[in-house]
Amino acid sequence: MSTNSKPLVQPYLSFEGRAEEAIKFYQQALGAEVLMKMQFKDNPDLKTISPGSADKVMHATLRIGDSIVMASDGHCTGKPGFQGISLSLTAPTPADAEKYFKALSAGGQVQMPLTKTFFSPSFGMVDDKFGVTWMVMVPDPNMK
Repeated sequence: MSTNSKPLVQPYLSFEGRAEEAIKFYQQALGAEVLMKMQFKDNPDLKTISPGSADKVMHATLRIGDSIVMASDGHCTGKPGFQGISLSLTAPTPADAEKYFKALSAGGQVQMPLTKTFFSPSFGMVDDKFGVTWMVMVPDPNMK
């Protein structure tokens, strides 16, 4: 690593068997673009593949706006667990925040409806139908 390089942190979500469904959901809800997707059957060492997981997602890279989110089916247990982490989605306008919040809420659970706060003209929290917590917000132009 050179002295001028900076680390890059990117979320990697394990959907434990529902990655394909999640990818399609994020394409519709957020306009996600699939940059790369590999199934377990693409692994040259086929003996490492768990029974029934050949067609599951081993790795995917999505672009959402200017961000990269990676995803997998992990161990295909069917029980994704996203406790202790949230993804923050910054929308340019309250109308955009409403659109994204509504899309992410489909089949999910609203934790805090979109509302004006002291730090944002529009902020809300929702667990999507996969259990991923999203904080949707519009930056306050007066906040530094």
